[in-house]
Amino acid sequence: MTCNLSFVLPWPAPLVSGTLLRRYHRFLTDVRLASGEVVQAHCVNTGAMEGLIRPGASVWLCPASSPGRKLPFTWMCIELPDKTKVGVDTSLPNRLVSALLSTKQLPGFERHLGFTPEVAYGGGSRADFRVDMAYGACFLEVKNVHLVYPDGGAYFPDSVSARGAKHLRELAEVVRKGGKASVLFVIQREDARFVRPSDVHDPAFAREARVAAEVGVTFHALKLRLTEMGAEFAGVLPVDLSPYDIERPRRWRDEERRWSGWERPG
Repeated sequence: MTCNLSFVLPWPAPLVSGTLLRRYHRFLTDVRLASGEVVQAHCVNTGAMEGLIRPGASVWLCPASSPGRKLPFTWMCIELPDKTKVGVDTSLPNRLVSALLSTKQLPGFERHLGFTPEVAYGGGSRADFRVDMAYGACFLEVKNVHLVYPDGGAYFPDSVSARGAKHLRELAEVVRKGGKASVLFVIQREDARFVRPSDVHDPAFAREARVAAEVGVTFHALKLRLTEMGAEFAGVLPVDLSPYDIERPRRWRDEERRWSGWERPG
């Protein structure tokens, strides 16, 4: 699929730059601002964030919109040693998809008749979106991706995701019963060339993805470029669900482990 879409999702507020000091208790980060002040920021990411926890790296924070919020900032993105900017706010992909659907610009869904977020389906799950098309409703699941390896592949997930595997099983069941379902990977960096399920991090998720594709669940991907203005659409990517040799991805994972996870202070 080719796409000439030009779209930028603005940041909720102008970003503030700083230097990452540490991530701890999973959801907390300490950042030193240019002024020298050390602030605490919310990390909207429950995963390992493989390769991204790099003390000393440049990061960008978004000031909280609510004056009464306990944490004054949200961590939005980080710059890697090769200068690649990577988004770390896992709520951003759903905001992006909602904005693209609202303007009928989401690739593959431009002609939708309407959409509804957070729709219950299956065995107690909630689809990120139900998109009403001329052919009927399509349940759309959005997955945030940040991990890209030297082969140019964006791999998901970067740790075991039992919830993600459950979603795939339930989307497959929707299709078996005659419905429509899709998975959309949103890669918050511009250096990816394709997307793969990670057999190294979560073989169960990778297996369910291939089963889902066989029964008719469709898989799509797009990537973003992070700029001063916001998250810019940077193109669609192919999703490769074929089996592959995991030797190199396993080695890359092991190399990146020191830049992953969070401190667990006593």
